[in-house]
Order: sequence, then C-alpha cells, then structure tokens
Amino acid sequence: MIYDVTIVGAGPAGANLARLIGERYTVLLIDKRELGIDKGSGPVGKCCGGLLAPDAQEMIARLGLGIPKEVLVDPQLFAVRTIDLNNHLERLYQRFYFNMDRGKFERWLISTLPAAVDRQFGCVFQDYVPIPGGYELQYTRGGQKCSAKTKILVGADGAFSKVRRSLFGEKHAPEKYIAIQEWFACEEPMPYFTAIFDQEITDFYAWVIPKDGQILFGAALRPGPDAAENFERLKDKLTRLGFCFDRKTRTEGAYIYRPTRASYFRAGKGDIALIGEAAGAISPSSAEGISYALRTSLFLAESLEKGLQSFLPRYSAKARKIRFNVLLKNMKSPAMYVPFLRKLAMKSRVKSIR
Repeated sequence: MIYDVTIVGAGPAGANLARLIGERYTVLLIDKRELGIDKGSGPVGKCCGGLLAPDAQEMIARLGLGIPKEVLVDPQLFAVRTIDLNNHLERLYQRFYFNMDRGKFERWLISTLPAAVDRQFGCVFQDYVPIPGGYELQYTRGGQKCSAKTKILVGADGAFSKVRRSLFGEKHAPEKYIAIQEWFACEEPMPYFTAIFDQEITDFYAWVIPKDGQILFGAALRPGPDAAENFERLKDKLTRLGFCFDRKTRTEGAYIYRPTRASYFRAGKGDIALIGEAAGAISPSSAEGISYALRTSLFLAESLEKGLQSFLPRYSAKARKIRFNVLLKNMKSPAMYVPFLRKLAMKSRVKSIR
C-alpha cells in the first residue's frame, strides 16, 4: 500500500492534521509514544506546563471543537505571579489560561481521528529515502524494522525533528533550549501560576504551576553540562522565597525551539512538509506551541484541499502569517527578557493587579 500522506508525530499538530484530512486521503500516523485512548491518562512524555493559552483557545474554537471537562484539572486560575529575581520585583497580572492534563488533551485529540487513519503508536521513525512518486520511510516497532511508502511526508515531530534535520540539517534550526520539569506533591492551595525571570540562571524563563494536588516546577535552560546544576540553583532560590519542593513524584525533560528570527520557520521542501514546532512554529517569548501546532496543521490541511500536486507553495503562502506572528513576538521579547526594560515595565504597574 502507498499512503497519500504519512505524518511523523501525533502531538497536537500531527493529530489535528490527521483529523482534518483523514477522510479524504489515506493517512499513516506514526508516534514513538503509546497514545491509544485505552492507555489511560498518564504522562505522554511531553515536558509541558499544560496551560491552554488564549491563542490556543481561539484556534480550538476556529476548528469547531469543544474540550471535554475531563481534560481540565483543578485549580482553574486567572492570575500570574511574576517574580523578577534580578530586579527584586514581584507583580500579579490577570491572565486567562485553562489548566489541563496534557496527556488527556493529546489522547482526546487522538479520539477525534477518523477511523480510516492508520495509527502506528510505539513506533520510532528512523529515516526515509526518495522513491518514484514519493518516499519510503523506515521505522522500528518493538525492535522490529518496518517500512511504509507514501506520496507526501509530514514532519510533526517537534523540536529536534528528524524530518527537519534530514531536510535542512542544523544550519537553519532555531536556537534549542532544554526544558526540565519536576512534579511535587503539594496540598497547599496556590491561587496563581508563577513566572520566574533570573538572568543568572537562564535568558528564558521558569514556571511553577499548581495541578491536581501537585505543583510543577520547570525551567527552559541553555543546553550544556551546567543545565541540571542551574535548575537546582534556581530551585534553591525559590525555596528561600517559600516554595516547597520536598515530595518529588517525577521528572520530565525535552528540547524546545526558540525561533529568534522569523526566517527560522521552514514550511518544507519537495513533497515534505513541516508543521508545529518541527517547522519552527512556537512563540519565542513564551514557548507556547499548541496554537501554532493547530494553526500550521490547519493551513496544511487547507492547502491539500486542492489535491496533492503543488501543495507546498500553497502551504508556504498561508504560512507567511506564522512568520509575521513570530516576528511580532520577537519584537515583544525585549520587554520581558532585558532586565532593565522588564524593571521599567513592572515598576510602571501597567495592567498589574494592585
């Protein structure tokens, strides 16, 4: 069998694309994780704070979807406590995020797929080679080598994407950070999310999120031998501020992209397309990626409505909106990440809760 479209990665980008095109085309969806809805609601191996930002809420509305209440978790909060350790400032800002279980969210998306979509979970993508009329890809499942033929290949495999690296190498890749996140049991109520800035530790940011009787502490750090040490240093600083990190239940980690230039976005090449973070579509200011995953997958699905021929130029044209959005986010970033400008913004108390 030759599939029309093979999607590598079943996160929000890959799952949404398969949902949108699964009744029109023969689709193969591959992911290294066991994402079957019969696998429960446990971790899906994605280091994520599990907050659904307003942009992602807008995309879900645009797609005509409604999130089941089982995906949401307690507490639902409407404030972010911002801690600037460089300038010794704190402010509280109103924000409208949905607090959710990322594992349940991804399995819910999988449950919306048309029955015709061929789902190969627990499979690790290895490589592909061009063949007449498309590509042959190799992947492994349970140590066994497998292959499939496809007319179009879609990389939805996140940061450090194998599909992207095979197309463009490392030369045109956005800056990579490593996100480390630990979970701790905590019965103490916390009426806000927390964002932490500390230039001594990272030029990005860290977060603390309460979730169903636990708190998540995570940070986006420059990769390197001192990443774990910097994570522990920041944890010590927050402990002195009153945070409790005693009863750890699990640790997660993942690479994330930070596209500091709009040119880091890549739609693909030939009959290979990239969507979501694999394309470089993620906020460089907040690392929010779900809205970009849903938007790029929608754009690609719309580009395939006129057929498989010449779909990539159509997708590239639609994706100019993504590039422009990344450009705007980068223009916003200095106010958040340059300590002096952040100090001015926070001392002004503009939009803060008094």
